[in-house]
Amino acid sequence: QVQLVESGGAQVHSGGSLRLSCSASGGPLNFEGIGWFRQAPGMPREGLSCISMSDDTKRFAESVKGRFTISKDNSKKTVYLQMSNLKPEDTAIYYCATGPCSYFPLLSGGSGMDHWGKGTPVTVSV
Repeated sequence: QVQLVESGGAQVHSGGSLRLSCSASGGPLNFEGIGWFRQAPGMPREGLSCISMSDDTKRFAESVKGRFTISKDNSKKTVYLQMSNLKPEDTAIYYCATGPCSYFPLLSGGSGMDHWGKGTPVTVSV
């Protein structure tokens, strides 16, 4: 059973930056990709970005394009989400999940993703 652990969440001021990490362990670790999602209180889960573990495919939701970047370290089975110019509306619990890196999971809030982490909280204050 693949286990995912997110880290890096914190409280920052508007305009600040954070880097979230998603580390995979257990097995088998031959998943197609890792996606990042978030859920704010009372809101549906939102897809943010994903990255393929086998090639350079990366996808971003329109809401974060230009502010968030995604990268990976295959040797560590870790994916990073670099977030910049953070806004109060970015406040949420951020989750990562394994699965295909395609727009369907991003647009549907995670449909088709397999294993999920427990999330890391991000709070952006004015």
